[in-house]
Amino acid sequence: MIKEERRRKKRRKIGLYILLILILLIAAGVFIVMNVFTVENVVVEGNELYSSTQIENMVLNDEYSWNSLYVDLKYRFVDIGEVPFVDTMEVSLDNPHTVHIKVYEKGMLGYLYINSIGQNAYFDKDGFVVETSTEVIDGVPKITGISCEEVVLYEKLQLENSDILRDLLNLTQTLKKYNLLPDEIQYDSNMEPVLYYGTIQVKIGSEDNLSQKVVRLSIILPQLDGLSGTLHLETWTPETTDIIWDRAEEQSETEEETTEEPSEEPSADTPAEEQPAQDVPAENTPAEEQQPAENTPAEDMPPVEQ
Repeated sequence: MIKEERRRKKRRKIGLYILLILILLIAAGVFIVMNVFTVENVVVEGNELYSSTQIENMVLNDEYSWNSLYVDLKYRFVDIGEVPFVDTMEVSLDNPHTVHIKVYEKGMLGYLYINSIGQNAYFDKDGFVVETSTEVIDGVPKITGISCEEVVLYEKLQLENSDILRDLLNLTQTLKKYNLLPDEIQYDSNMEPVLYYGTIQVKIGSEDNLSQKVVRLSIILPQLDGLSGTLHLETWTPETTDIIWDRAEEQSETEEETTEEPSEEPSADTPAEEQPAQDVPAENTPAEEQQPAENTPAEDMPPVEQ
C-alpha cells in the first residue's frame, strides 16, 4: 500500500511538472507572438490604380491586424474580397515585422461608354469586359465611334462586327507594347482609327503595316511635344515613306503674330513729356552755361596758350 501511494505521488509530481512546462511553453509562445510578430513595415508592389496606403488599409482592416502572424494566417484561409480593377492580392511575410502585399490589377486596354447602364465598360487584351464603372481611369484610352448596346461582366464585348473588335484589340495591344496608349481612339466614318494625344491627332488609316506605323509614331511623337495638329500615317507604306504633319491653323497664326516686330516710330498720341529730348542748338544756350564758373579751381581750368 505504501509503495503504491508513493508511486501515485510520484506520478502526480511528474504530471504537475509536465503541466508546468506546457504552461511555460504556451506563455513563451504567446509572448513571442505578441512581441515579436508585430507589423512595422508594409511592402506593396504591383499597384498603379491604388496608392500603397489604400492597399494597406484594405488588407490591415481589423483590430488584430497589428500582428503579422495573424495577418499571414488570416489570408491563407480568407479572401480579401472584391476590389474594383484588382484581380487578386497575395499576402505574405518577409520577416516577423514586414508584411508583403502583391497586387495583380486587371489589365485594361480601353473602355467604351455603355448608354444602357450609364457606365464605362473596361476590356482587357482579349476583349473581355473586366470591370464596369462610372470612374475614368487615367492611362486607359476612351474608345469612340463604335457602338455597343450592352455588356456582360467577364464576357467578350459584343460589337456589331467581330472584325472591328479584332482590329481594335490588335491596335491597342500594339500601342501598349510601345507605351503609346492615347487619351482617345476615335473611329471615323470609314471605321479607321484616329488617335488623340492632347492637341495632337494621329491618323493611322487601315491596319496594314500597323506595327511599322506605330514604330515611326514612337520616334516622331516626342518631337511634336507642345504642338497642335494632325500627323498623317494613313498613307505610309514601305514604298511610300512620306509622313505629313499638318500644323493647326490657330497655332500658325499665333506664331506669325509673335514674329511681327513692333513699330519703332513713336505714336502721334504720345504725350510731349514721353517724347525723346531734342538737341538744343548751341546758340540758344545761355552764356553763363557756356563759361566755367568763377569759383572753378585753377587746376581744373584748361591751359592757356602762350
